[in-house]
Amino acid sequence: MTAPFSFGIEEEYFLVDAQTKAITRGAPDEFFTEVIAVAGDRVAREFLRSQIEVITPPHVDMAAARAELRELREIVASTAARYGMGIMASGTHPTGTWRNQKQTEGERYDAVMDDLQMIGQRDLLCGLHVHVELDDPEKRIDVMYRVLPYLPLFIALSNSSPFWQSRRTGLMGYRLAAYDELPRTGIPELFRTLEEYDAYVDALVRAGVMPDASYVWWTIRPSLKHPTLELRAADSCTNLDDAIAIAGLYRTIVHYVATHPWVNWQMDAVARAIVVENKWRAQRYGRHGTFATADGAQTVGDRLEQIITEMGASATAVGTGTQLEHCRTILRDGTSADRQIAIYDDELGKGSDHTEALGAVTQWLAATTLDFRHA
Repeated sequence: MTAPFSFGIEEEYFLVDAQTKAITRGAPDEFFTEVIAVAGDRVAREFLRSQIEVITPPHVDMAAARAELRELREIVASTAARYGMGIMASGTHPTGTWRNQKQTEGERYDAVMDDLQMIGQRDLLCGLHVHVELDDPEKRIDVMYRVLPYLPLFIALSNSSPFWQSRRTGLMGYRLAAYDELPRTGIPELFRTLEEYDAYVDALVRAGVMPDASYVWWTIRPSLKHPTLELRAADSCTNLDDAIAIAGLYRTIVHYVATHPWVNWQMDAVARAIVVENKWRAQRYGRHGTFATADGAQTVGDRLEQIITEMGASATAVGTGTQLEHCRTILRDGTSADRQIAIYDDELGKGSDHTEALGAVTQWLAATTLDFRHA
């Protein structure tokens, strides 16, 4: 990274058939070779061969980050088209079947699959990860535990996974329900110091549980590779501007918490338990639900407005006002999950059967992933 509170974005996409939008069983090696030749280290393979990840370098300007993320979506999509494929940004593929997927070959992935077994095979999920630079390792741990109460909001704003294995799950965001089958996921423990965090990691490494801290897959974690605090709670956002808005909101909150050391400094077991409950509520109800607080229920909208009001100076400092305003738009107009459900229900209302309705959803997802009309 390059500067305090600079940021980078990682997006995971499904690789789908260009016509049907059904998920591929595994893209050919030639595709990965070609797209990496064009985009370099801004593109990487994922755990399963039906997925791909794009990675921006560090940015300090939100508009520049948006332009690069758009470019990366276009590069991957145009390259995929030459192999009869397209891309889809969503937390789950509505009709994807995990039993048919192929693992990407590689020493790390082989070891992970050997450890996780069927749980690893079921990891047919795509997320949005945002890194914000904090160059002091102690600061990264301090900010991590004090940011915990905000994590459910990122889930509610990014919901894009209401379907799983051709079924409507009843959740707005099913991705984390499936992902939390893996070990070392979910909400971090209340590690308040770098010493405590390192002791945890060292114990697991010495016991042979994992090779290093990159195998800790919490919803937020200190990055092992970069001097950053990495948000991992969000679904992959179908709409490009939703993804940038999530990144801007996270950057704002990290700046605010890092520059206000008294914010949430009294986090305890009760407060963490409430975060865990609110994580579930965000997955289940999304923007339509409420969060639990010590003073009673709070709507998702009120939570966002509270943050915008309290953190205005931080938003100004890191230039994220446009992105916070777009978060309001998400709450008003709906998430990808809202739109998917609306399309599905509308198709059923027109007389389409279940399969046809899901087909309309997948067509919308693929088209919206590359819809840049607001550029």
